[in-house]
Amino acid sequence: MITMKRFSILIIIAAALSAASCQKSFDVVDSGYLSGSQATDMVTNDPEFLNTYIQGLYTYMVEFGNYNYSGHDNFGFLSCIMITDFMGQDIVFAGTENWGAFDYQFDYGMADYIRPYQMWANYYTLINNANEIINFFQAGQDPTDVNSRGYLGQAYAMRAMCYTYLVQLFQDPLTEDSTPENLVLNLDGLTVPISYAERDGVDEATKLDHSGRNTLSTVMSHIEYNIEQSLKLLDGYTRKAKNEIDLSVAQGIAARYYLLTQQWEKAAEVAKAARQGYTIMDQTRLHEGFMEINDATVMWGFNHTTETQTTYASFSSHMSNECEGYSGLAQPVKCIDKNLYDQIPSSDYRKDLFNGPDGDPNAETRGGTWAYAARKFGFMDQWLQDYIYMRSEEMYLIEAEAYARQGRTAEATTVMTELMAQRDPQWDGGVSVEDILLQRRIELWGEGFQFYDLRRNAKPCIRVYDDSNHATWAYFDVPAHHSRWMFQIPTSEIDQNPELAKDPQNPLEEL
Repeated sequence: MITMKRFSILIIIAAALSAASCQKSFDVVDSGYLSGSQATDMVTNDPEFLNTYIQGLYTYMVEFGNYNYSGHDNFGFLSCIMITDFMGQDIVFAGTENWGAFDYQFDYGMADYIRPYQMWANYYTLINNANEIINFFQAGQDPTDVNSRGYLGQAYAMRAMCYTYLVQLFQDPLTEDSTPENLVLNLDGLTVPISYAERDGVDEATKLDHSGRNTLSTVMSHIEYNIEQSLKLLDGYTRKAKNEIDLSVAQGIAARYYLLTQQWEKAAEVAKAARQGYTIMDQTRLHEGFMEINDATVMWGFNHTTETQTTYASFSSHMSNECEGYSGLAQPVKCIDKNLYDQIPSSDYRKDLFNGPDGDPNAETRGGTWAYAARKFGFMDQWLQDYIYMRSEEMYLIEAEAYARQGRTAEATTVMTELMAQRDPQWDGGVSVEDILLQRRIELWGEGFQFYDLRRNAKPCIRVYDDSNHATWAYFDVPAHHSRWMFQIPTSEIDQNPELAKDPQNPLEEL
């Protein structure tokens, strides 16, 4: 059995390379891209030249052992959002303590541990590689070729997404006195550095100033600039496969950001636009394993092949109790929180995505036999399950929540009725904010959302209650705004970046 360790990054990680596009150092993997006039000439003479680098950007998102850490809990972007999903109440660990156990215990955010480095390096490498793509184009003018515009737009969208995650991982997005009834953005809270491309036209003094920890307000402005650019440039672009970001996905990224930043009207508008042309999973498709990128509900993901799949170091290994990966082998099993399971009506098709209290003694894997074990994620021969990053159902839920936040009950009801017609024939029509947040927990279980939903709604993690099925070794509650929700800035980055060294480190209090 491979056992997950809390290795110190100072021991096992070599010194990371600096991002070519930033004044100061960031823990990234060097892209090796061309730069300067050579790159500009290549794109001008052959716009499709850049497609190679676009595809490399997405391949990096699924690579095992990237940024010099080859633990089986590191397989790119999806591993990062899976890990944060463990830091919540809706996923229960059962069986052997193994990969993810320290995350489940809220005990892996310290500056010298792998996890902060993994989060930091994953997102800043994607940002750095996006910057290199952006720098293929001269400042002050947009390309006219539709494919070149699309490639550039994808890089801006990638930056917007990465910073949206980073500001939530390394700072509380809300003020400490925020409650679910009174959410206030922590605009002055210190978040993360900004790594600029030359095309951004930022002077050296600003680059230096922004290479330390920036306020949430400053990073929000940068995210919104990236959103604006991506939506403009991707309009009219047709992607080659769902591995890529197109206009609908950029709109989905924007919708997530606007939901976080409480821009409800914009969130509803862009989420509605994003879901156009996609269909909601019906009852049959709902039970087909969430592993096929070509399903008509999937907006964005990665189509795995025998060359790209990473067997045990994969989302399916950790989250699917249907395959002989870690979860199927009960190392550990991934189960649904009993309290959440009990809130799913028996008439809801999604209840069958989980075992009941008696488990399933006829399951083919050990993990599948467990009480409350998830049966949501499937398995294909040769580990060819695709990765799903975004589904249209999420956009329905964002749109409905944004309407409900504005008191636009009729519009929220219309949207939720369309979604729930494919989920529960006896749905009673509840469309309060709390109703919709409950539907997010059920619909998006295990897909990387609950940590961020708890954070943006000033909610605690509740595991202690009568008949709770949470593991005894992680049987505790975590209050909203507790420092354990945040990751500390990695020591290796502080050591390389003098501007970061001037800023305060995130606290790490005992639970």
